[in-house]
Formats: sequence, C-alpha cells, structure tokens
Amino acid sequence: MSPRPRRFRLLQIAAVPTAFVLSVATTLAWAWTGGVDQIGLPVGTFGDPTVSVPVLSPSAQQPGVPDILAPARRSSSSAPGSPAAPAAPVVVAPSAAVPGSPAAPTSPSLARRAATVTQPDLQQRRGGRCYTGHKLVPTCGVLWGVAPGAHTESRGASALARFERKTGRHQAIYHAYHGGTRQLFPTEQEIRIAHQPGQRRILFLNWKPESASWARIAQGDRRTDAFIDRLAAHIKKNFPEQFFFAVHHEGENDVREKAGSGYTARDYAAMYRHVIKRLRARGADNVVSVLVHMTYVPHAQKSWFSQMYPGDDVVDWIGLDTYAYSDPGYGHGQFSEVFNRRLEGKRAWPGFYNWASHRHPGKPLMLAEWGVWSSKRNPRYKAEFYRRMGSEIREFPRIKAMVQFETPSNQKGQDSSVDSTPAALDAYRKLGRLPIFQVEVTPRR
Repeated sequence: MSPRPRRFRLLQIAAVPTAFVLSVATTLAWAWTGGVDQIGLPVGTFGDPTVSVPVLSPSAQQPGVPDILAPARRSSSSAPGSPAAPAAPVVVAPSAAVPGSPAAPTSPSLARRAATVTQPDLQQRRGGRCYTGHKLVPTCGVLWGVAPGAHTESRGASALARFERKTGRHQAIYHAYHGGTRQLFPTEQEIRIAHQPGQRRILFLNWKPESASWARIAQGDRRTDAFIDRLAAHIKKNFPEQFFFAVHHEGENDVREKAGSGYTARDYAAMYRHVIKRLRARGADNVVSVLVHMTYVPHAQKSWFSQMYPGDDVVDWIGLDTYAYSDPGYGHGQFSEVFNRRLEGKRAWPGFYNWASHRHPGKPLMLAEWGVWSSKRNPRYKAEFYRRMGSEIREFPRIKAMVQFETPSNQKGQDSSVDSTPAALDAYRKLGRLPIFQVEVTPRR
C-alpha cells in the first residue's frame, strides 16, 4: 500500500477541528431555543422508556399530499375583493419519534436546514419576548390557554384558579361558552378574568345563537338581530379590548343537507357572516372572529364542507377542535396523526393542517379545543402525548394558539383532565413551561 500524500493528511487533520466547531455551533443554537427543555425532557431522562430523543423529520407540508389541494392553489377561497396571501413556507423542525415507529434519518443537510428555520425564533428570543400583535397573532411562539371546568358546575374564575394552581402557570387565553339571546357577554366575571392585575388574559367567547335557524338568522331574524345590537352596544361600552369570538363552533356537526332545512352548509356560512358584519357595523370592531371546525375527517369529506366558509373578510382565525384517544382506534397516535390525519385513495383527504394552510393561507390557526381522553387500560398514553408535543408542535408553524378543553367528564363520560395521573400532570406542567408557549398578552384596542 503506497503512503498517502502529505497534502491529503493535512486536509484530514484540518477536518477534525472544523467538524468540532460546527457541532458546537449547532448545539449552542439548539440550546438557545430551548434545547432539551424545549421538548419537555429534563436532563437525565433519556433512560425513561416513555421519552424519545428527538429526530429531524420532514415538514408538515410533506410530499405525497393528495391532490385535493390543487384547486385551492389555483383559486382563492377569499370573499370577493379580498387579496390572497402567499403560501406558508416549507419548514423543517425536530420531531420526537413515537415508540414503535421508525425514526426519520438524520443527515448534515437536514441539520443545516433545521438550524436555518430556527434562526428567526432565535432572533425573537434575543429581543426578549413574544407578545400579541395585530388580530391577537403572537409575534412569535404559541398562545397557551384553557376552557376550565367544562361540563361541570364550577366553571369560571374558580375553575380557572384551580387549573392555574395545579399546572403551575398563567393561562394567556380563557375560553367560555354562551348560548341563546338572554345573557350579554363578556360577563362581569369574564371581564375581571381578562383584567386581573399582573395576569392579563385574552377572552375567547363562544356563542351559539339558538334563537332561530341559520337561514332565518342570515335573513335578519328580528329577535336575533335585536340581541346582536344589544350585544354590540354592551361590548363597545364595557370591553374595548380585542377578544376571540366564535359563532356556533363545530357547525358541521349540525349541518342538515336537505335543501330548505335552514341548516345547510351555505346557511351556516351566511349566518356566520351576518352575525360578524352586524356586530362590527354597530361598533364591536374589536371582535377577532374564529371559525371553528371539528377535525373529523368524515365531515370534511362531505361535498358541502367547503361551502361552510363565510369569507375572508369575516374570518380572522381558523380554529380546529381535536382530541387524542388513549385507546387504539380513530384519534389514537402521535399529535401529527391525530391533528393532521391524511387519507389516500378515492376519498383522499390531505389532513386538516395541510387543508387549512393551502385553502386559507392568510389565516393563523388555533387549536380552539384540544385534549387527551383518559383510559384505565392505557394510563401512560396521556403523559407520553404531552412529552412528545413540545417537539411535534414545531412541525406546524401556522398554529398560533392552543386551548386545553379541561373536563373530568364530557357527555360520553370521557376525562380530559391534565392531572388524571401524576405522570400526566408532571408532563403537562413541563410542556407549559417550554419557551415556545411563553407569549405576553399586550393590551390592544
């Protein structure tokens, strides 16, 4: 064997310190954006079988997404006269592997791409903070909130206080539900919750009119219009700050396809549009509207699903309600499977995140309700889900807010409480402390 040339040996020696410097730089950048703590893993837990070391994975905009999205790229779903926003950039982010699933391969090129996409967040962190901006969209990070004590008698301020004590942190969003035409909102208690000294919160108020059919409301039902006018005056007088407002959330669950039913998808869109426009026309222009869908694929596959959209001019955010199930079946799996479930074949569906990102590229996304349903047969699942979410949420940069739906028992007797087990509470507390969920609520009118 002939000896290697001297120049080759010098290059080989020089490569060692170069690789070391690159390794250190990558590690420091990762640590600056949260490092181990950013994915909810305290130092020294890598031996825990329920925790997976993060690997780099492709963007949420993955190749092979069904071509159901193609029409959305060619034409906007905006209301007439509203400009189309540019498509969201492709993002590569770290993702925790799910036990039993194959790990995505790592490579120098993926590492460089990951470092590139974290740079904007690094700059925001150096600026000192993330905060709420126009239409309550955070300048960086993800708003963190709760609907406390849902389906119980102890809703409101007391339930919120208990939730904040047990989870060990302030909630940026407080979600409450209203219905009918009797009670004006925000209520005095909700206003106090929003204005608590040193603990400012964004109200997220959900209203189901229920006084008439969607079609009648859209046509100007007198009883409903009278309430909307009183509601606008109440808001203008008592609560000038911006707040999230949803009209009949999860409307697809109540759609009746028969023409003339008063509850078709087009009736829903017209009703939603009428409510928002009338509120704003009467001075309640601080309403930040949220169109809330269920992330239930069978509904999304209906021919009428796209007809539910009221128009870009009356929709500020797209909200999605999604839940994970501890037992195997529909809704079980890692966050990306639960939230962005895709179907191939004749009835293809691209996944809710992919659909919303392409169909409504100018709208921020919110998990208006989310949670993990408990199971005595699989009690470890909830803690594992929380532990993985800190890294998995980074695969979905369009999500700007997450609101936990906290109930010990829903209509089906299911429990979404974050403290259903000590391990689940510990994992949820660590999740809520991650830098990505630290957004300051700044008053804007």
